[in-house]
Parts: sequence; structure tokens; C-alpha cells
Amino acid sequence: MKLTRRSGRAGFDSGASSDIAFLLIIYFIVIAGFNINKGFLMNLPEKNSTRFVLKDDLLRFELDSGGTLLYEGQAADTAAVEEIIRAAAAARPNLALVLSADPEAPWQRVVSFVETAQKNGVDSFSFTMKGNGP
Repeated sequence: MKLTRRSGRAGFDSGASSDIAFLLIIYFIVIAGFNINKGFLMNLPEKNSTRFVLKDDLLRFELDSGGTLLYEGQAADTAAVEEIIRAAAAARPNLALVLSADPEAPWQRVVSFVETAQKNGVDSFSFTMKGNGP
């Protein structure tokens, strides 16, 4: 009885696997372009630097639990806050904003406040949380 031998592997095409590898590389390059990180670019002070801020250069705002922004005890909408910050930044180049926020305040209102300040050239912020204590 004579046995027949098969030589090599039949049906394996290396061109197909290289095509798939090429398509996967293109796919990952394309989706990498859609990964956009959005956030704030803030200039943080140096580790051992000291910066003095005068009381006259402080602009104080409050944020209540309902998300209402208050300036000098009066409610102010986004346009009014932007105008207040713009005028103060033009008059005082070392302006620093102080936001005292209620812990129940919506976080998006804080983010919107920071965006408004940065849009008007203010890069000094101070954030405090209102406490329940005395």
C-alpha cells in the first residue's frame, strides 16, 4: 500500500492576514483622532512661590444651593457676572476671584463661573465651601 504525502500547507494565504492587520492599524489611527480631552488649562503657582493679593483686588461671589450666583447679596445672571468680571479685570490687573459655594450647588455652575473668568483674562481663583457650622 502506497501512502501519498502532502507537501506544505494548502489554503493559507498570508496576504489576507496582512490586509486585516493594515485595516486594523488604519482603524486605530482614525479613532485616536476622536479622543479629545476637554478641560481647563490653568497656570498653577510655583511650589515655593508667594503671591500677595490686596483686599481691593478681591472680587467675591457666592453660589447658593439652587445654583444662583450672588454678587454683593444680589442675584446675578451669567451676562451680568461676565460684565462685572470684565470691568473689574480692566480696572485691576491683579484681580482675584473668590467663590464661596454651597455644598449642594450644581457643579456645572462652578465650571461655568471658571470659564467666564478665564474668558475675561482672570487666572487667580479662590474656592471655598460654605460650612454648616457657626
